[in-house]
Amino acid sequence: MSVRAWLLALLVPLAGMGLANGQTNDKVPKTYRWVDEKGVVHYGDRIPAQDTQREHTVLNREGVEVGRSDAQKSPAQIAEEARREQEAMRLEQHDTFLLTTYTSAKDIEDLRDARLEELNSQHVAAEQYIENLNASLMTLQSLALTFKPYNTSAGARRMPDDVAANLVRAMSELHTQRNTLEAKDKEAQAVRTEFNGDIQRYKDLRAKMLSR
Repeated sequence: MSVRAWLLALLVPLAGMGLANGQTNDKVPKTYRWVDEKGVVHYGDRIPAQDTQREHTVLNREGVEVGRSDAQKSPAQIAEEARREQEAMRLEQHDTFLLTTYTSAKDIEDLRDARLEELNSQHVAAEQYIENLNASLMTLQSLALTFKPYNTSAGARRMPDDVAANLVRAMSELHTQRNTLEAKDKEAQAVRTEFNGDIQRYKDLRAKMLSR
């Protein structure tokens, strides 16, 4: 027998075996496992159309999981996952900032106290300014009472334009400064909360590093 004939005699049976095996694997029935919208577990050789978007697993003849398909996510779920990933990244970056910026919790406490002292100084200055505005407004209001329409006497004069303008300006500025004072109080509270959170987080991170 020639070498060519010998090779053909050897390869033809092997090819036939491979084809037979391939056909057998393709015809192996699949069993699916899925959970419907009511939480009921189902098994079957096909998944109903209403459940095809749900998570399901593929089992072999021994009941062993050999494949899995995750449930299709809604746009809201995808957006929520993205938000969580971004938040986790932000927290990781902030942890790195704390550990690389400060050498101790006292460093953060000192920075907090300095910031609060600065805000307190601004608060005191705003209060003093408001007190002066109140005094000026009372003077203007007393002056306004001598003019019409507040003074109803026959000889009362019409309020001069500059007095009216100063009165309106003082009232507007007083309103603005009161809002500013309120904003400063909220800012001080926010600073206190943020720094106290950083101090505790720094302590937790340092404790975790030392425990390794």
